[in-house]
Amino acid sequence: MYSLLITLHSLFRWFVLSGLLYSVFRAYQGYRLDTTYTNLENGIRYWTVTFSHIQLAIGFSLYFSSPLIRLFFSDLKKNIHDGNFIFFGIYHILLMTSSVVLITIGSALSKRKSIDKEKFKTTFIWFSIALFLIFISIPWPFSPFANRPYLRGYSL
Repeated sequence: MYSLLITLHSLFRWFVLSGLLYSVFRAYQGYRLDTTYTNLENGIRYWTVTFSHIQLAIGFSLYFSSPLIRLFFSDLKKNIHDGNFIFFGIYHILLMTSSVVLITIGSALSKRKSIDKEKFKTTFIWFSIALFLIFISIPWPFSPFANRPYLRGYSL
């Protein structure tokens, strides 16, 4: 089950990133060009939030079943100084949860705005901040903190 969760989490990251990048791009364009906030923008906002919530749920399942996290907390005093442990034990979960909270707040605020330009602006600001946090929180293959492949495969 753990391997399947890792694969899903690794795969779903691309849905979240794609949705966020597209949402930020559309929000910037809509704000800059002063266009109408259509059902398409509303759908993009909705699916971006949905993907991020699914990813967070998978992430929490991984966190609470991870042998790495269990090992981290088994000897916290020693492991707190190991970059790989601290990244996954604290930073990754904290920053990713914060990102999803920002996405959710941004979505809710934007949905309640009555002026289209304000909807775009709100989406752009909140989703951009969340996107930045996500980019620094992903264990990219080139990350100096903790690195993983771009896509982790399922193995039995």
